[in-house]
Amino acid sequence: MSLALSPSAGGTAPGPDPHSLFRLMRTPAELMIPERLASIQPSRVSASRALMSRAIRGRWTITCTGFDIDERGRGTAGYRIDIGGWRFSFPVFSFEPSNQGRSGRIIGRSWDMMGALVEGDISPADVERTRIELPKLYEGRATPGTLIWCRSNRSQRLFDHALQSLAAGRQPDVAELGQICYLMRNTGLDGNGTFGTKSFLAFEKDHPLRWSLSAQMLCAYMMRVFAQDLLHHLARMASPQAATLAPDLARYLGVGNGSALGLMLFVNNHPRLIDRWLWIREEAIARAKCLVPGPDAAEAATLLRLLDKAILFRRQDRVVYEAITPSDVVAADLAIVREQVERLLARLRQGETVAGHPFADLCASLDGRIHPDAMETLHSLLIELVPDVADALVETLVIDEELTARPEMPVGRLREIIRGQYGWAFGLDLESDTARRYVWYKSVTAEEPRRGPRDEVADAVNLGLDLPRLIVRLDADLAAQDPKQSTARFLLAHPNHRAIVTRVQALAGLPYHSPHADIMSEGFVPAHITRLLNVGIHGIDKTRDFLNRNLRGVLYHGAPTPAELAAGADETWFYPAEPLS
Repeated sequence: MSLALSPSAGGTAPGPDPHSLFRLMRTPAELMIPERLASIQPSRVSASRALMSRAIRGRWTITCTGFDIDERGRGTAGYRIDIGGWRFSFPVFSFEPSNQGRSGRIIGRSWDMMGALVEGDISPADVERTRIELPKLYEGRATPGTLIWCRSNRSQRLFDHALQSLAAGRQPDVAELGQICYLMRNTGLDGNGTFGTKSFLAFEKDHPLRWSLSAQMLCAYMMRVFAQDLLHHLARMASPQAATLAPDLARYLGVGNGSALGLMLFVNNHPRLIDRWLWIREEAIARAKCLVPGPDAAEAATLLRLLDKAILFRRQDRVVYEAITPSDVVAADLAIVREQVERLLARLRQGETVAGHPFADLCASLDGRIHPDAMETLHSLLIELVPDVADALVETLVIDEELTARPEMPVGRLREIIRGQYGWAFGLDLESDTARRYVWYKSVTAEEPRRGPRDEVADAVNLGLDLPRLIVRLDADLAAQDPKQSTARFLLAHPNHRAIVTRVQALAGLPYHSPHADIMSEGFVPAHITRLLNVGIHGIDKTRDFLNRNLRGVLYHGAPTPAELAAGADETWFYPAEPLS
């Protein structure tokens, strides 16, 4: 795979050569350990932040086209989203909160809000059709041009607190809202052919939402827009003297998100997406490390300013964490990073000679001295020094994930790939009772992925990808074959290996496609992979761990409001300071 995907940006140096970039990117052995993947922090290439970067630069406009909702929260709203020459509609169906059937899980059948992202101006007939079909979910069918169906629920206690405060003419209590930092929580974003929605690979080449996860992230942002509009609407209906959210508080409140074991299966089923996203993040970090600061040391000054934001954000964090590293620990380590960057800035401004790649040396000097979460925060901030490069890399996240076998490949070459890319699997304990304890299955009653002791669900079909055991068994059978024999002839005699052979061949040469882990083992922590998806790839802040498998956090924490997007907002909106009470 080529490293030269985009031109150099920032500093005075010419673009780094591919060999230099490759040396600065981490090896799979370093990066693909679950504990390390879990430490990856939101960055400019995370889906929600990448969407905001484009919305800010493109000055996207979001217009409310209707808001017919009564004092109990029942009714319909509509929005129009203009992105360059493209237009999208976002009809919303609002419901009075009910405890009956209400759940953030797949089994939920009652939601406070349901919406759809549709290409073009939606017709009244399609609005009504969507109103009928959306609540059916798996039995429903989307109208033509629909990209995403979505649904969310209010955080009832905090939404009601904010509503009562605004209706009384005052701002909500920041200490109260700061416990979770959202008014509504996403409970589902479905697209890519689901329910008849448009397949992502069918998006036109100039489609503004063509890159992976962008359509879902736009829906999540619209949930946040609707939540605040609904809050203000209900407050005004309760009192003509109602206040509106202060601008800094409106930015501070994002949209909630919860995820669980299903994301492990997502990682198994989307190896090319995982590899591509990790690759572009590593490349962006490497390109930032290759920067040579100019005489004004602007890059070091920017990094220092961003570190100050991150440190304050962590110190003000009110979330109580269980298994995840507390924010005060990360803040203390970021202060160590700040001292180093401040020294570097002073030396640069005094004209002293520094290393050829001072940011690479900075990271090397801190490796092992600070917590991985702090190091990955530094990596994310470095990406902000090469914004054009990062944005160009995100555009490459258009991925055909079909895996195709190569039946003509000699068995000897197949073994070379296995030994070269899956050596980690041969060093694992795959035979002990603790290593084989768990199985992944789908609940009959809740239709949800679960992980349970094998002896308690003996009849369950294992849905998890038992990658290391599949690899080891395949290699053992390959070892008994003539190295010149074709894969096709091998599979005629061993058809049980067809799926794993196809996966190995199709992913050959991709370094970051699969975590180096035995997900059946008692020692495997599912939340590590959930956190990679939620935090690193989606861009969720303040994730809290429940039972080592579920995570909850907040998207668009600090993001500009629609009015600010249209006017031109600050691209470094993330890590918001807590609003003054």
